[in-house]
Amino acid sequence: MATIFSFFSGSGFLDLGFEHSGFKVAMVNEFHKPFMEAYQYSRKSLKLDKPEYGYYLNSIENFVEGGELTSELENNVRTSQDSGELVGFIGGPPCPDFSVGGKNKGHEGENGRLTRTYVNCIVEHKPDFFLFENVKGLWRTVRHREFYEEMKVKLQDEGYVLTENLINCIQYGAPQDRDRILLFGIKEHHVTDLLSKESLESMLIPEEFFNWHTRTKFTREESLGYNDWPESEPFLIDSVKPKPRGVKAELTIEYWFKKNKVHEHINASHHFQPKSARFQAVEEGDTSKKSFKRLHRWKYSPTAAYGNNEVHLHPYQARRLSAAEALAIQSLPAKFALPPTMTLSNMFKTIGNGVPYLAGRGVAETINDFLTLIRKS
Repeated sequence: MATIFSFFSGSGFLDLGFEHSGFKVAMVNEFHKPFMEAYQYSRKSLKLDKPEYGYYLNSIENFVEGGELTSELENNVRTSQDSGELVGFIGGPPCPDFSVGGKNKGHEGENGRLTRTYVNCIVEHKPDFFLFENVKGLWRTVRHREFYEEMKVKLQDEGYVLTENLINCIQYGAPQDRDRILLFGIKEHHVTDLLSKESLESMLIPEEFFNWHTRTKFTREESLGYNDWPESEPFLIDSVKPKPRGVKAELTIEYWFKKNKVHEHINASHHFQPKSARFQAVEEGDTSKKSFKRLHRWKYSPTAAYGNNEVHLHPYQARRLSAAEALAIQSLPAKFALPPTMTLSNMFKTIGNGVPYLAGRGVAETINDFLTLIRKS
């Protein structure tokens, strides 16, 4: 069994994908109290056990370089490894400083520094493997890319063999256009019997052994590249529109609304109240503006980012999306819910920050495939 130590856990979307793929989540670390409370609430609603080492409500900085929890984390990691378990760290440090539409302060920003801290945490505590998840801005902007490459070299110098990929979450079946960078690394001694001398010298895992696409359900061409997605059309409250021919239903908003029975969900009424005439003026499917994007029921959603005044509107209601609808867009199971007492701002922030569940599960299954291959080598 492989054991997961989760950092920047939010409300647990990525962790849930790993758990449903056979991993054991042994420790959860989150800085923002409302997100941690939501994580614990959702676990109870899904009838999942409490993590073995519990919940840590603190900054990841407390785990590194002599921080007050450094020894505790070290002991927990060693305990799991001594029992014969492979230990993995997973996490996606807050990304506004690397996001193209965000603060763009890079590794010098308040959030950007946490990426270096996460890498330092991996280097210091030496898990058997790790997953790093972040925005594609780390690749697209020259100075961000230089920092990212610096972190990769640091990990390789510490004995981690790496593989990376830019995936879009829609390829895993989530109804959302969301690009993410994924970096996976594993300690060299685990793969000496599997990889060639050349691969070990380069400290890179060849695609023949770790293929990021084996667990995807659609190619980019089948999803984002499909030419006949519906265009924007007049908005009509409570209108009924049949699915266009050729459109893959499982990648559409309407499919997920019905699948999760969003109108019956515990978070169905949790949405901001309309305060503008624009709620009725925007056409269904018009997502061209930075804000006031109205989703099309028979198309996927743009990236579920609900902060910085970005407003996503319901396809056929004159209002914003509800939390239940946003959770469906993040492809979460219908029984996943947020605490009714949580503020709307925190609900939508944690939803927007999360990795779509189906993407997290697909990535976890890919990692599990690779770990199984190692065991057989």
